[in-house]
Amino acid sequence: MEHTMSTPSALSIVVIGASGDLAVKKIFPALFALYCRKLLPESFTCHGFARSPMSDEQFRNLLKEHLTCRYTPGETACRQYMDVFLNRCFYTIGRYDSVDDYQNLKAAMEKHEPASMQVTRLFYFSIPPFLFGEVAKSLHAAKLSEDHPGKNACRIVVEKPFGRDRSSSDALTRELSRVFTEPQTYRIDHYLGKEVVQNLMVLRFANLIFEPLWNRNNIAHVHIYWSEDIGTEGRAGYFDKYGILRDVMQNHLLQMLALVAMEEPLNLNPESVRNEKVKVLRAISPVTLDDIVVGQYTAAEYQGKQHNGYLGEDGVPADSITPTYAAAVLKVHNRRWDGIPFLISAGKGLHDRKTEIHIAFRHVPANIFAASTSIPAANELLIRVQPDAGISLNIMTKVPGLRVALRETELNLSYAAAFTGEIPDAYESLLLDVIQGDKSLFIRADELEAAWDIFTPVLHDLESCTIPPQPYPFGGHGPKSALALAALHEITPL
Repeated sequence: MEHTMSTPSALSIVVIGASGDLAVKKIFPALFALYCRKLLPESFTCHGFARSPMSDEQFRNLLKEHLTCRYTPGETACRQYMDVFLNRCFYTIGRYDSVDDYQNLKAAMEKHEPASMQVTRLFYFSIPPFLFGEVAKSLHAAKLSEDHPGKNACRIVVEKPFGRDRSSSDALTRELSRVFTEPQTYRIDHYLGKEVVQNLMVLRFANLIFEPLWNRNNIAHVHIYWSEDIGTEGRAGYFDKYGILRDVMQNHLLQMLALVAMEEPLNLNPESVRNEKVKVLRAISPVTLDDIVVGQYTAAEYQGKQHNGYLGEDGVPADSITPTYAAAVLKVHNRRWDGIPFLISAGKGLHDRKTEIHIAFRHVPANIFAASTSIPAANELLIRVQPDAGISLNIMTKVPGLRVALRETELNLSYAAAFTGEIPDAYESLLLDVIQGDKSLFIRADELEAAWDIFTPVLHDLESCTIPPQPYPFGGHGPKSALALAALHEITPL
């Protein structure tokens, strides 16, 4: 979204769990990118807090390994920017439930905060959700959680997964709300920071051509597809607790579906945008066992290399029924979408790595060209989120020649070709929104409730009935029954 809100005059950023991969490889590089683009206030500091023993210098050396110079071309300029940024990064060792250690953090922060300015304190919880409550209580006990008008403002950012089902999510929300208010809380889903996902609202509502067609009368189905050609990559212990439905579908894919299906908001006010997302999520009926297929990859050779099956990954129990693949058909019960299937699918260990949104339009009725040539293909709008961001529209055109022959042709917008500047990383965009107080791309509590209501019943059914996922070979297209699910709803497989 456009950054129209004000940047604070002084900023203290605290990353709790600062020695972990997310912090070192994503959060701090994003903060450095914002600094290079002069989007951080003149007075800012970054503080890491974690259990790993490190000095400030060791912490800076760890961060330096992952900083890039995309916005500071030239070795000299890059080194200068890095030196200034890293000199504003500090580290405090501490236990996550120790009030005394947070008091030490507070002293380190106050040492660098200007007494004459109001300071915005941003706490990023780069830690597992089971630690959120203890950290929140300890921050409160150390007097780091409150807003003091004219002196300090406090915001927290929490990473998914937000619980395991509706009840655990509600419990997590209650636990955090005892310390932090809803306006202070930013629930981050990094897919909402991706440029193409942000562009969905612009594509729909800033172009007259699409909105009259964006309904059940003209669209046959929607398929939102997420795939990776890798396994758990050292995250098997984490992944086995959640699985693909909680890790990807209930958040990333459902958020993209909401942006595709929502009504036009009254304006770009964050609450107006989120109100429409909540409405469409509440219009989706809960997924049942008849609506879903789950799978689990097995050992196979892929691209000349032998890959373990999921049950052969380190840290995965031999009898695990955690799905690595899922496909589900969702129905939106409102006037715009009634009867139109939304297929969302996600999987690891598949044949490619990509995230796409396919809008399949209906065939032209009583097509006059059907008698003289093969039945013309229906139009399709393809929104490529990754790896090569872009938008393409498939249309039918006449092949040059003396006979009438039609061919499907692609009108293609490649972001890399069309936009010469650097495309910001999702975390850069979202962190800037937090700093400026823009909550448009963050998940509200009632939005989270509505999302969990869609998947909680089927998650409980899959686990209570111990339904084993269907096997598919690593590097394949997922279980064959996923094709049957698509065919049942007249959805053309990708």
